[in-house]
Amino acid sequence: MPETTPSALPLAAAAAPPRRQGMTTGVLALYAAIAIALLLAISLPFATDYVGADNDDTMRLVMVRDLMAGQGWFDMTQYRLGLDGGTLMHWSRFIDLPIANLIGFFSLFAEQPRAEALALAVWPLMLVVPVLFFMGLAGHRLGGAAAMHATLILTTIFVVALNRFQPGSIDHHNVQLAIIAGIAAMLLDPGLRARDHAAAGALAGFAIAIGAETTPLIGAVCLVVALRWLWLGPAFRAAAAAFGLALAATVTLAFFATVAPSRYTQVTCDSLSYGFYALATFGGAMLFLVASLTSNRAFGGRLAALAVGGAVIAVAVLVIAPGCLANPLDTLDPLLKTFWLSGVIEAQSAVAQFRLEPASIGTYYAPALLALAVCLWRIRRGEAVGGHLTMLALIGVAFAVSLIQIRGAIFSNLLSALPLGLAIADLRRASNAHPRNLGLGLAFAGLTLAAVPATWALAGALLPGRSQEQLQAGLAGTAKVRAACTAQASIAPLANEPAGVVSGPSNLGVQILRYTPHRVLSAPYHRNQGGMLTELHIGLSNPHQAEAFLRGAHVTLVAFCADDTQTRDLAKAEPEGLYADLLKGRVPDYLEPIAGTENAALQLFRVKPQ
Repeated sequence: MPETTPSALPLAAAAAPPRRQGMTTGVLALYAAIAIALLLAISLPFATDYVGADNDDTMRLVMVRDLMAGQGWFDMTQYRLGLDGGTLMHWSRFIDLPIANLIGFFSLFAEQPRAEALALAVWPLMLVVPVLFFMGLAGHRLGGAAAMHATLILTTIFVVALNRFQPGSIDHHNVQLAIIAGIAAMLLDPGLRARDHAAAGALAGFAIAIGAETTPLIGAVCLVVALRWLWLGPAFRAAAAAFGLALAATVTLAFFATVAPSRYTQVTCDSLSYGFYALATFGGAMLFLVASLTSNRAFGGRLAALAVGGAVIAVAVLVIAPGCLANPLDTLDPLLKTFWLSGVIEAQSAVAQFRLEPASIGTYYAPALLALAVCLWRIRRGEAVGGHLTMLALIGVAFAVSLIQIRGAIFSNLLSALPLGLAIADLRRASNAHPRNLGLGLAFAGLTLAAVPATWALAGALLPGRSQEQLQAGLAGTAKVRAACTAQASIAPLANEPAGVVSGPSNLGVQILRYTPHRVLSAPYHRNQGGMLTELHIGLSNPHQAEAFLRGAHVTLVAFCADDTQTRDLAKAEPEGLYADLLKGRVPDYLEPIAGTENAALQLFRVKPQ
């Protein structure tokens, strides 16, 4: 452990208990085995499909299939989505590659559907291992063996309750959770070693490469490292330099490994592009240089150097990617915000979600608020100050993001298990030492329950009134639409039609891509604004105008699901529109029903030649 001056101790991670006993591979393996067994026991008996319930899981499978069929590594265009030319997706090949390799491996001794099912089951379960390993390591570093066990129990419950680790869940959010857990564990290293901070920098660079959702958190990580260097000076020189160099190197490698040369100069704010590449490498290199050249200066000198570096990076942001300071979804067409984005739960703000489903608020925000309170209380008492300052920053930023978009809550809920795990361990120890103290026992039980997001979800579901009615209606409606309109049997008649272009609600788009060779106008992805808007205009326009939109987009088939929420919203908004007419059973002359689907949940129509 590097030497620190007494004034440096409050910010040093060395303030965490140095105990190492109990941190064994066997313990972590046991928790991982329990979590995987629970996930299998909960999901497999009720599974009706080997792909996850989220649209992104199905779209990821479609992208992987295209890659395995020969689509270029650098070509991220989904040619069967949107208007002519397709839609350039904002995802990363770093997630496609291992899934494709798993499918290829299982294809050696199984037919394609079975190989896909095995791969899609194995991939999310594999990710349980790094999540629990890193959370266990972080819990041990923050508070010792007892805190580790409490953290692992909370994390196991979190993993089992969250659908991102169930078989079939192949979207990138589970990878992001593993990365964030790893970064937290590395930053909590009690020895402030360069090795661990280099690992944190590499993980931060990888996080930037696979998705923009974690970018605010990675910014907070960089700030934590910079401020720790500012306070500790020479004692933290090697660690800060290693972090900055690893961050810059990893983002550089990821950029040239996954971005097509033709797109090197493009700046996008929802994926790895020149903007994130330039800023991350510039920021990492700046931290490396500042730490390497000015660590021996007094505090004032280090502060001046860091301020100059920060100002230069701020100017770089304004010059290179000023648009990335705003929410990428703010540029959506108002029509899409009204009929699509307003119904996407993970994109809702805290205020919007409270209006929509007030009983769900505790699930998204209560554990993080408790964790922030615990961090502040620990810091005030001078207990493991460095570790709790780090967690305060990370959880605070994730919580702030979740106030704007609920999607940030999965990261704040995961990280909350660390300070709350230590608090639970301490309350358990105190309660056991004073068994007659009922208050301590109740505090231990109460905090344990309150630290689990699933507790708040259950409590919200049990509350009577409007919120419970909305929740039950939403779940029933989702299940009905999925079973009736997105099932393979419902879409099968489309597969028998000549390859063409299908117009249908966005929630059907990815399933049509999965089961048929057609191109679809609409699927729920913000980069496909043109296709989604065209489908909305088709549904809102009167039959004569809708025909013009259909023919202009070269649509050959129409998929109509009367139970789809968006379809009903469009019909309600425009009673004279095409969707309203189809709901009433009025079919325009230019649409020909496909035999056998006239009375089906998913009605299918051919667009007659003009």
